[in-house]
Amino acid sequence: MAGRKGKQKTARDMVLSLGVIVLAGLVMYLFVPHDDDGGPDLKRVDYTVELTTARRAAPYPVAAPEGLAKEWKPTSVRYRGTDGDSWHLGYHAPDGEYVAVEQSTRKPDEFIEEASQGGRRTGTTEEIGGRTWTRYTGGRYEALVLRDTDGVKGATTVVAGTGSFEQLGSMAAALKLA
Repeated sequence: MAGRKGKQKTARDMVLSLGVIVLAGLVMYLFVPHDDDGGPDLKRVDYTVELTTARRAAPYPVAAPEGLAKEWKPTSVRYRGTDGDSWHLGYHAPDGEYVAVEQSTRKPDEFIEEASQGGRRTGTTEEIGGRTWTRYTGGRYEALVLRDTDGVKGATTVVAGTGSFEQLGSMAAALKLA
């Protein structure tokens, strides 16, 4: 009988300990602030200096959107002359998706593979802004690809991201190449 009473006490202690742990967890949950919109507060970047620099240095017309709604938030920008004259401009779309403009003179197939995160050519083309864009899908990102950007052989423009083809098309339509 003595052994049985010890087991009951041990089980009761475990239940009490579990109750204390759950209570402590609830208290911590109540005092930790919660973000209601579910997403990070991304800062808007001003890319005018980088755009001017890229347009002076790149051997192709550098793309940047004009006339997008204010809800489109630019969040990242870079130009790397030593990496195939690579231009990147990333946006947080109004619905929270990500859309980026990527350009480069690197080998088109390798560049498209990287920019679309593994997308494959679908054979579907779209006329957007007077240019013929090819759809890529199946990778991490959907993508619209413009080869030989504005007649510059070897310059490739990719509009890619987690957004829909409609969003990508909106970005492609807003692009001004200069």
